[in-house]
Amino acid sequence: MKPPLDRIKLSQSAKDQLSKLKRNTKIDQWNILCRWAFCRSLAEPTIPSPVPIPTDSNLELTWRVFGGEMSDILIIALKQRCYNDGLGCDQETLANQFRLHLHRGIGYLAGDTHLKKIEDLIEIAIAPQIS
Repeated sequence: MKPPLDRIKLSQSAKDQLSKLKRNTKIDQWNILCRWAFCRSLAEPTIPSPVPIPTDSNLELTWRVFGGEMSDILIIALKQRCYNDGLGCDQETLANQFRLHLHRGIGYLAGDTHLKKIEDLIEIAIAPQIS
């Protein structure tokens, strides 16, 4: 399945937030934290704000590293979300929405004052959703 983009370059702000998350959770791999962040954003009912995202850090991942064995599932989840949001599923829209969801999710995780260890990520994932 074709990924929304081949290379993912993050903003310096996102890199700093991920560094904080690495310290708190003891998860050493950027890609794992990025997957958590992406999924965290997808779980939000609102569309991410269409803000420009600088690519001013030296942190870059390939889609293959980001997605790993879950690559196709993450692509399908992104396409479904774009469809549900009425945005279309062309390559440019998918790439843009992926960046927005990834950066929003990183911000959400880094800003969560209750996120102090890896178990707290699990709690976020299994907590009942309030609608």
